[in-house]
Amino acid sequence: MVIKRLKQMDYLLVIATVLLCLFGLVMVYSASFPISSVDFGDSRFFYFKQLHSIIIGFVLMAITAIIPYRVYGKFSPILVLISILLLIMVLVPLFGVERNHSQRWLQLGPLLIQPTEAVKLVMIIYFASVYAKKQTYINHFWKGVMPPLFILGTVFLLILKQPDLGTATAILIPCGFILLCSGARAIHLLLLGSIALGGVGFLALSAPYRLNRILSFRDPFADPFGDGYQLVSAYHAIASGGIWGKGLGHSVEKFGYLPEAHTDFIMAVILEELGVFGLLFIIFSYLFIMYRGVRIALIAKNSFAKLLAIGLTFQMMVQVIFNLSAVSGLLPITGVPLPFVSYGGSSLLFMLISIGILVNISWNSHSYSAKTSKHNVRNGGLEYGTQHGITNNFAGTKSTPFK
Repeated sequence: MVIKRLKQMDYLLVIATVLLCLFGLVMVYSASFPISSVDFGDSRFFYFKQLHSIIIGFVLMAITAIIPYRVYGKFSPILVLISILLLIMVLVPLFGVERNHSQRWLQLGPLLIQPTEAVKLVMIIYFASVYAKKQTYINHFWKGVMPPLFILGTVFLLILKQPDLGTATAILIPCGFILLCSGARAIHLLLLGSIALGGVGFLALSAPYRLNRILSFRDPFADPFGDGYQLVSAYHAIASGGIWGKGLGHSVEKFGYLPEAHTDFIMAVILEELGVFGLLFIIFSYLFIMYRGVRIALIAKNSFAKLLAIGLTFQMMVQVIFNLSAVSGLLPITGVPLPFVSYGGSSLLFMLISIGILVNISWNSHSYSAKTSKHNVRNGGLEYGTQHGITNNFAGTKSTPFK
């Protein structure tokens, strides 16, 4: 039985994830050894911390790959309550830790965690669970669509208080995509999308420091030693690397010129050292992971599994787009890390947990024949049906069950 299940595992997804993590580990060492040497007296300081996070993350990925994905849906309300509690604790001076004028970290004994990384995952699970159960009412605005959005609004406001509009938006978009895939009416999606877009736009322009970020990303050279400094440094790194790159370890900008070289702006170091080859590896790796995630969603045997798989996959891709767009100057700097590559324990751990959940969905999808799909509605709603709105977006017609 165990051997049979191992044969059904999505090895390609796991291999792609492992390779990307190992590539990220090498680049974290390359990008961080100058600051590690100066600040900690050990060029491998961030390297070893990232290595520890990868090892723990792989263990968590294996554990979540074994746990049936339905368990997450069953306990999603409790997970949401815990997430909200953690977000509130971050704002309390006794527990919250302030860095770079933002209070986004939580000190729990020896552990320093960033709760928003957990919240990203929890909200995907919660939205997938609720909208899978509400398929019968998905066309009713107040009864089917709105209830989860009140929770999302609460989470959004708590993260905004840190303040972290970039992460709040990175949570908002995948949740909206789950609503889209669940089969909500176009008029409801248009209304909610307009409100969300207008609200985020207003918030981005209302705070002076956010407005400065927008102005600096439009023309960073207008203030190259002020608000535009980080982006100008990234441009210098990318331009000096050229097509072929300077070679692994030979970046110049990481020597005190480029802020956050091993975290949010690690892509600039990759381009400087590895050139277009580093870019192609990154892009193809993420596209392949996205392909495997979408494939898992398409073969999943019920609505909850489908929404969960597509939500987790889309969330990763949103973060990739946010990060690469910020480094290249296509979007304002958001502070969103590059999944599996940037230094950061919290982000890496919960991304690997997401991969573990995708592997479990894939396992369960292969464990049942297509004939069992019509029996999905049972056990008090723990297995969610497939005959409602969600089929409009994935299968094309309501009369056709998912295969």
